[in-house]
Amino acid sequence: MQALDDLALNVRVLLERYKALQEENVRLREDAERQRQELIRTHSELLELQQQNRRIATANALSAAEGKEEALKRINALIAQVDRAIMALKR
Repeated sequence: MQALDDLALNVRVLLERYKALQEENVRLREDAERQRQELIRTHSELLELQQQNRRIATANALSAAEGKEEALKRINALIAQVDRAIMALKR
């Protein structure tokens, strides 16, 4: 009878361990999914920042190539065009 009692005890212990491992597995899967979502969000943010960096680098390259005075003239010309367009719309 002792062997049967020991076997029953071992089965209960194994079932408890199995249940604990199942719960841990669920927690680990949820954590993995949260980390996957965070990785996707971070990667998307990285791509946006890289695009922004390229735009800024291009703008700086254009600005450096034209020189500050030339860039100022170009900006003033664009402002004048916008002003003319606004005046035309008001008529």
